[in-house]
Amino acid sequence: MFRVLRGTQRSSAGRILVAFQRPVNLYACGVTSSVRASVVFLKMQEFAHRPVIEQTRLRAQLEAVVAVTIADIDPLSRIVLDASDGAAIVVLRGPERALQLAQRALTATAAGLPLSAGINHGVVQGAEDAKGQDGMVGDGIAVAASVAEFASSGRLLTSRSFREALAESQPGLEAVLVAAGTFTDRGLRTHELFGTDRQAPQRRQRRYAALSALAVIALLGAGIAVRIAEEGQQRFIDRVAAKYRDTTAQGERYLRVLTEKLRF
Repeated sequence: MFRVLRGTQRSSAGRILVAFQRPVNLYACGVTSSVRASVVFLKMQEFAHRPVIEQTRLRAQLEAVVAVTIADIDPLSRIVLDASDGAAIVVLRGPERALQLAQRALTATAAGLPLSAGINHGVVQGAEDAKGQDGMVGDGIAVAASVAEFASSGRLLTSRSFREALAESQPGLEAVLVAAGTFTDRGLRTHELFGTDRQAPQRRQRRYAALSALAVIALLGAGIAVRIAEEGQQRFIDRVAAKYRDTTAQGERYLRVLTEKLRF
């Protein structure tokens, strides 16, 4: 079970303390029963194999990253959970906020934080452990952690369920998520994953424009074919030629008038 971070607790393993300035009330967040939410799992690569001093430094960096990335999300719309090698942020409303949060967090790789991210949309539920501490369980969190396992440092991967939730919430925004392949986790469960591609919407728009142009050409061609069928090929050609001659004659008359004016 993942534990909710509290601003008044610290353990030898380290906690992200600035995520909340006071104990979190799961009732206020609306997770007393099962709900569907977007979960961002921020994973520090090879964290368990690093020296304790380096782990402490990376924890401090992740603490700052989480504090910054969740600052513009309503506290009642997100919950930060502790993890042995990172943190999970449950975003209760707005899948687009979860995507933005993950993308902003990954900019920390430029500062040397070996961070990867996985996003899933699924079921989460508030719970308590044997000591009475608040926590959360649910397939939504477990899958997000699995997705993050497949992402290399600096990379973001999402599940299909998250992509579908994003498409429902903000139609068109899901175009930035492109197929990354199918992966199998340690429990032999397969996941169809998607990675980010900022150029995907532009490419899709160009494809739509090209298809639209082809459709116009096809319609014009169909219209011409119908007219030829109705009028006969020779009559249609004669009519088009007559229009061309009329247009040419009008152009010549305009040029003559313009030339006369310029002489004066």
